[in-house]
Amino acid sequence: MAKIISNPKNLQVLHEDNHLIVINKRPGDIVQGDKTGDTPLSEVVKQFIKEKYNKPGNVYLGVPHRLDRPTSGIVVFAKTSKALPRLNKLFAEKEAKKTYWAIVKNRPPKDFDTLTQWLRRNTKQNKSYANNKEVSNSKKAILTYRLIKELDNFFLLEIDLQTGRHHQIRAQLSAIGCPIKGDLKYGFDRSNKDGSIHLHARRLLFIHPVQKEPLEIIASTPNDPVWNAC
Repeated sequence: MAKIISNPKNLQVLHEDNHLIVINKRPGDIVQGDKTGDTPLSEVVKQFIKEKYNKPGNVYLGVPHRLDRPTSGIVVFAKTSKALPRLNKLFAEKEAKKTYWAIVKNRPPKDFDTLTQWLRRNTKQNKSYANNKEVSNSKKAILTYRLIKELDNFFLLEIDLQTGRHHQIRAQLSAIGCPIKGDLKYGFDRSNKDGSIHLHARRLLFIHPVQKEPLEIIASTPNDPVWNAC
Protein backbone atom coordinates (compact mmCIF):
# COMPACT_ATOMS: atom_id res chain seq x y z
CA MET A 1 0.00 0.00 0.00
CA ALA A 2 1.26 3.45 -0.89
CA LYS A 3 2.24 5.67 2.01
CA ILE A 4 0.02 8.47 3.24
CA ILE A 5 -0.65 11.05 0.56
CA SER A 6 -2.96 13.53 2.27
CA ASN A 7 -1.53 16.50 4.13
CA PRO A 8 -3.08 19.70 5.53
CA LYS A 9 -2.33 21.53 2.28
CA ASN A 10 -4.03 19.11 -0.12
CA LEU A 11 -7.06 17.83 1.79
CA GLN A 12 -10.20 17.53 -0.31
CA VAL A 13 -12.75 19.11 2.03
CA LEU A 14 -16.30 18.40 0.84
CA HIS A 15 -18.16 20.13 3.69
CA GLU A 16 -17.28 21.96 6.87
CA ASP A 17 -19.32 23.70 9.55
CA ASN A 18 -18.99 24.25 13.30
CA HIS A 19 -19.69 20.61 14.09
CA LEU A 20 -18.56 18.52 11.10
CA ILE A 21 -15.83 18.25 8.54
CA VAL A 22 -16.24 15.85 5.60
CA ILE A 23 -13.22 14.70 3.59
CA ASN A 24 -12.85 12.97 0.23
CA LYS A 25 -10.33 10.33 1.31
CA ARG A 26 -7.62 9.35 -1.12
CA PRO A 27 -6.86 5.65 -1.54
CA GLY A 28 -3.89 4.85 0.67
CA ASP A 29 -4.93 7.07 3.58
CA ILE A 30 -5.74 5.30 6.83
CA VAL A 31 -8.58 6.92 8.76
CA GLN A 32 -7.19 6.09 12.21
CA GLY A 33 -3.76 5.01 13.38
CA ASP A 34 -2.76 1.34 13.13
CA LYS A 35 0.29 -0.88 13.58
CA THR A 36 1.93 0.55 10.44
CA GLY A 37 2.65 3.77 12.29
CA ASP A 38 1.66 5.81 9.22
CA THR A 39 0.10 9.21 9.88
CA PRO A 40 -3.69 8.73 9.89
CA LEU A 41 -6.14 10.99 8.12
CA SER A 42 -7.61 12.00 11.48
CA GLU A 43 -4.28 13.61 12.46
CA VAL A 44 -4.00 15.34 9.08
CA VAL A 45 -7.48 16.81 9.54
CA LYS A 46 -6.60 17.98 13.07
CA GLN A 47 -3.54 19.76 11.70
CA PHE A 48 -5.64 21.31 8.91
CA ILE A 49 -8.11 22.71 11.47
CA LYS A 50 -5.30 23.90 13.73
CA GLU A 51 -3.62 25.79 10.88
CA LYS A 52 -6.83 27.13 9.31
CA TYR A 53 -8.16 28.63 12.54
CA ASN A 54 -4.84 29.28 14.32
CA LYS A 55 -5.96 27.09 17.22
CA PRO A 56 -3.63 26.79 20.20
CA GLY A 57 -3.26 23.45 21.92
CA ASN A 58 -4.93 20.22 20.92
CA VAL A 59 -7.75 20.06 18.36
CA TYR A 60 -10.80 17.91 19.11
CA LEU A 61 -11.77 15.46 16.38
CA GLY A 62 -14.07 12.45 16.64
CA VAL A 63 -14.13 9.51 14.23
CA PRO A 64 -17.66 8.07 13.90
CA HIS A 65 -16.94 5.74 10.95
CA ARG A 66 -14.12 4.50 8.73
CA LEU A 67 -13.21 3.40 5.22
CA ASP A 68 -10.79 0.63 4.30
CA ARG A 69 -7.32 1.93 3.51
CA PRO A 70 -7.33 1.08 -0.23
CA THR A 71 -10.81 2.61 -0.67
CA SER A 72 -11.53 6.25 -1.55
CA GLY A 73 -14.39 8.61 -0.84
CA ILE A 74 -16.45 10.22 1.88
CA VAL A 75 -15.31 10.24 5.51
CA VAL A 76 -17.13 12.31 8.15
CA PHE A 77 -15.37 13.63 11.25
CA ALA A 78 -16.92 15.33 14.29
CA LYS A 79 -15.42 18.67 15.31
CA THR A 80 -17.34 18.85 18.60
CA SER A 81 -18.12 16.51 21.49
CA LYS A 82 -21.78 17.36 20.94
CA ALA A 83 -21.77 16.03 17.38
CA LEU A 84 -19.76 12.84 17.94
CA PRO A 85 -22.24 10.71 19.95
CA ARG A 86 -25.04 11.78 17.61
CA LEU A 87 -22.98 10.76 14.58
CA ASN A 88 -22.03 7.50 16.28
CA LYS A 89 -25.74 6.76 16.80
CA LEU A 90 -26.60 7.80 13.24
CA PHE A 91 -24.06 5.42 11.70
CA ALA A 92 -24.73 2.61 14.19
CA GLU A 93 -28.46 2.69 13.51
CA LYS A 94 -27.99 2.90 9.71
CA GLU A 95 -29.69 6.29 9.48
CA ALA A 96 -27.13 7.47 6.95
CA LYS A 97 -27.74 6.37 3.36
CA LYS A 98 -24.43 5.27 1.83
CA THR A 99 -23.90 4.83 -1.91
CA TYR A 100 -20.69 3.39 -3.34
CA TRP A 101 -19.25 2.98 -6.81
CA ALA A 102 -17.24 -0.11 -7.68
CA ILE A 103 -15.42 -1.07 -10.87
CA VAL A 104 -15.44 -4.81 -11.47
CA LYS A 105 -13.94 -7.01 -14.18
CA ASN A 106 -16.90 -9.28 -14.84
CA ARG A 107 -20.49 -8.44 -15.67
CA PRO A 108 -22.70 -9.36 -12.71
CA PRO A 109 -25.29 -12.12 -13.13
CA LYS A 110 -28.06 -9.48 -13.15
CA ASP A 111 -27.98 -5.79 -14.02
CA PHE A 112 -29.86 -5.07 -10.77
CA ASP A 113 -30.11 -7.24 -7.67
CA THR A 114 -30.25 -7.35 -3.90
CA LEU A 115 -27.65 -9.62 -2.28
CA THR A 116 -28.42 -11.17 1.09
CA GLN A 117 -25.60 -13.23 2.51
CA TRP A 118 -23.98 -14.03 5.85
CA LEU A 119 -20.42 -12.83 6.38
CA ARG A 120 -17.98 -14.55 8.69
CA ARG A 121 -14.86 -12.61 9.53
CA ASN A 122 -11.43 -14.19 9.81
CA THR A 123 -9.47 -11.74 11.96
CA LYS A 124 -6.10 -13.44 11.32
CA GLN A 125 -6.53 -12.96 7.57
CA ASN A 126 -8.38 -9.64 7.96
CA LYS A 127 -10.92 -11.02 5.51
CA SER A 128 -14.64 -11.80 5.45
CA TYR A 129 -16.22 -14.80 3.75
CA ALA A 130 -19.72 -14.66 2.26
CA ASN A 131 -22.12 -17.56 2.75
CA ASN A 132 -25.55 -18.05 1.22
CA LYS A 133 -26.94 -19.31 4.52
CA GLU A 134 -26.30 -18.51 8.15
CA VAL A 135 -23.22 -20.15 9.64
CA SER A 136 -21.63 -19.91 13.07
CA ASN A 137 -20.27 -16.47 14.00
CA SER A 138 -21.69 -14.91 10.84
CA LYS A 139 -23.59 -11.65 10.41
CA LYS A 140 -26.32 -10.93 7.89
CA ALA A 141 -25.19 -8.63 5.08
CA ILE A 142 -27.51 -6.92 2.60
CA LEU A 143 -26.72 -4.64 -0.33
CA THR A 144 -28.37 -3.62 -3.55
CA TYR A 145 -26.34 -3.08 -6.70
CA ARG A 146 -27.12 -1.80 -10.19
CA LEU A 147 -25.02 -1.75 -13.33
CA ILE A 148 -24.70 1.89 -14.37
CA LYS A 149 -21.98 1.82 -17.04
CA GLU A 150 -20.11 -0.60 -19.29
CA LEU A 151 -16.48 0.26 -20.02
CA ASP A 152 -14.19 -1.40 -22.54
CA ASN A 153 -12.91 -3.98 -20.08
CA PHE A 154 -14.81 -3.28 -16.86
CA PHE A 155 -18.25 -2.63 -15.42
CA LEU A 156 -19.27 0.21 -13.08
CA LEU A 157 -21.69 -0.75 -10.32
CA GLU A 158 -23.57 1.53 -7.94
CA ILE A 159 -24.12 -0.04 -4.54
CA ASP A 160 -26.51 0.91 -1.75
CA LEU A 161 -25.62 -0.59 1.62
CA GLN A 162 -28.33 -1.74 4.00
CA THR A 163 -25.90 -3.16 6.54
CA GLY A 164 -22.33 -2.23 7.43
CA ARG A 165 -20.16 -5.32 7.78
CA HIS A 166 -16.40 -5.82 7.61
CA HIS A 167 -15.33 -5.69 3.92
CA GLN A 168 -18.98 -6.20 3.01
CA ILE A 169 -18.99 -4.88 -0.56
CA ARG A 170 -15.66 -6.52 -1.38
CA ALA A 171 -16.75 -9.91 -0.05
CA GLN A 172 -20.27 -9.91 -1.47
CA LEU A 173 -19.26 -8.81 -4.96
CA SER A 174 -16.46 -11.37 -5.00
CA ALA A 175 -18.96 -14.06 -4.03
CA ILE A 176 -20.99 -13.42 -7.22
CA GLY A 177 -17.88 -13.50 -9.41
CA CYS A 178 -17.30 -9.75 -9.54
CA PRO A 179 -14.13 -8.91 -7.57
CA ILE A 180 -13.29 -5.21 -7.51
CA LYS A 181 -10.46 -3.98 -9.72
CA GLY A 182 -7.16 -4.20 -7.83
CA ASP A 183 -8.57 -6.21 -4.92
CA LEU A 184 -6.19 -9.18 -4.70
CA LYS A 185 -7.56 -10.17 -1.28
CA TYR A 186 -10.97 -10.85 -2.82
CA GLY A 187 -9.99 -12.48 -6.07
CA PHE A 188 -8.95 -9.86 -8.60
CA ASP A 189 -6.05 -11.14 -10.67
CA ARG A 190 -3.64 -8.22 -10.26
CA SER A 191 -3.11 -5.27 -7.97
CA ASN A 192 -3.29 -1.59 -8.86
CA LYS A 193 0.14 0.05 -8.96
CA ASP A 194 -0.66 2.33 -6.02
CA GLY A 195 -2.17 -0.45 -3.90
CA SER A 196 -5.67 0.99 -4.20
CA ILE A 197 -8.86 -0.80 -5.12
CA HIS A 198 -11.56 0.70 -7.34
CA LEU A 199 -14.16 1.11 -4.61
CA HIS A 200 -15.34 4.64 -3.85
CA ALA A 201 -17.73 6.02 -1.21
CA ARG A 202 -19.60 8.23 -3.65
CA ARG A 203 -22.62 9.66 -1.85
CA LEU A 204 -23.80 10.12 1.74
CA LEU A 205 -27.21 11.41 2.78
CA PHE A 206 -28.05 12.05 6.42
CA ILE A 207 -29.68 14.48 8.82
CA HIS A 208 -27.15 16.89 10.34
CA PRO A 209 -26.74 15.78 13.97
CA VAL A 210 -26.99 19.31 15.37
CA GLN A 211 -28.67 21.49 12.75
CA LYS A 212 -31.25 18.76 11.95
CA GLU A 213 -31.20 19.63 8.24
CA PRO A 214 -30.73 17.07 5.44
CA LEU A 215 -27.14 16.97 4.20
CA GLU A 216 -26.10 15.36 0.93
CA ILE A 217 -22.41 14.84 0.21
CA ILE A 218 -21.03 13.70 -3.16
CA ALA A 219 -17.34 12.89 -3.65
CA SER A 220 -15.53 12.94 -7.00
CA THR A 221 -13.64 9.79 -7.94
CA PRO A 222 -9.83 9.57 -7.91
CA ASN A 223 -7.98 10.88 -10.95
CA ASP A 224 -6.99 7.78 -12.89
CA PRO A 225 -7.81 6.57 -16.41
CA VAL A 226 -10.39 3.96 -15.42
CA TRP A 227 -12.26 6.19 -12.99
CA ASN A 228 -12.10 9.04 -15.50
CA ALA A 229 -13.79 6.81 -18.09
CA CYS A 230 -16.78 6.65 -15.75
